[in-house]
Amino acid sequence: MVSDFIVRDPVQFPRRYTKRADIEIAAFLAATIAWGRRDLIIRSCEKMFSLLAPGPAAFVMAGDYRRLKDRCVHRTFFEGDLRYFCRGFRHCYAKYGSLEKLFACGLSGGGDIWRGISLFREEMAAANGGRYTKHIAAADANSACKRINLALRWLVRGGPVDIGLWKSIAPSALYIPLDVHVARNARALGLLQRKSNDRKAVVELTEKLRVFCPQDPVKYDFALFGGGEN
Repeated sequence: MVSDFIVRDPVQFPRRYTKRADIEIAAFLAATIAWGRRDLIIRSCEKMFSLLAPGPAAFVMAGDYRRLKDRCVHRTFFEGDLRYFCRGFRHCYAKYGSLEKLFACGLSGGGDIWRGISLFREEMAAANGGRYTKHIAAADANSACKRINLALRWLVRGGPVDIGLWKSIAPSALYIPLDVHVARNARALGLLQRKSNDRKAVVELTEKLRVFCPQDPVKYDFALFGGGEN
């Protein structure tokens, strides 16, 4: 059942909020630490969002992130990394008004999601003295950008699992959030030939999925991801 999936998936965290900015920030933060065992991801998300009381947007805009220490949040993601993201979000909201508008700027003038991802990375670095973080992948360096593509799936696609908050970007523009499970299952089904799990593999697989559903190719993420679980 959908409800059973949601309570075992980090998508539950942005779904806990009702305000646009809270949902956007929660989606990117939850997706950023969405690697490893899902039960551990959920536990780490609970820890992370408890630090952001009374809510992610209010915490960010008030500059409360300055009091964060450098304790571990999830594996290699520490409170210092969370502070980096909060500082970046504050800058992005001051400049664009919303994260949706930032990504929409990336898609303007014939751009695509990859350009939006690059713009997001640049703006986050600009807010942090030009310093980049390993937790925001570089689309220009052929990264699959799995975690950002996951956040975008949550925010762009409609339910029952995804949130569908953003209306200015169509599901047809999305790319598959490619991890080892999705890639392995896609290769087993003959949908992916490329051996590396990189941006080129994401494009190859998504183009194959667009043949089946041009309007919403990323909907197959659920089948490809779940097919590898015991």
